[in-house]
Amino acid sequence: MVYELRTYWAAEGKLEALHRRFREVTLGVFAKHGMTVVGFWTPATATEESGDLVYLMAFPSEEAMKAAWAAFREDPDWVNGKAQSEMDGVLVRRLTSVVLHPTNYSPIQ
Repeated sequence: MVYELRTYWAAEGKLEALHRRFREVTLGVFAKHGMTVVGFWTPATATEESGDLVYLMAFPSEEAMKAAWAAFREDPDWVNGKAQSEMDGVLVRRLTSVVLHPTNYSPIQ
């Protein structure tokens, strides 16, 4: 199992719209492509370093992760939902992704 830690920095004034897009569009497309979300978090105090929204995903392998993201990006529900959510401007000004491998002593494998 591999994990992906994703951090988003919302565009100015767009954080609530970003949360709405995850609730109304993104989660459904994730489910359609068998993408497992471990959890979503918001920093207690958002800073330039922390980002505004953080989530962790689990995949059977890095190859499965790459294939799932490729299918996600091409999914018409995602393409249309993203376009509709950004009619008044982009929602994300920055995004980071870190692939994580659990240590052999990690309680989560």
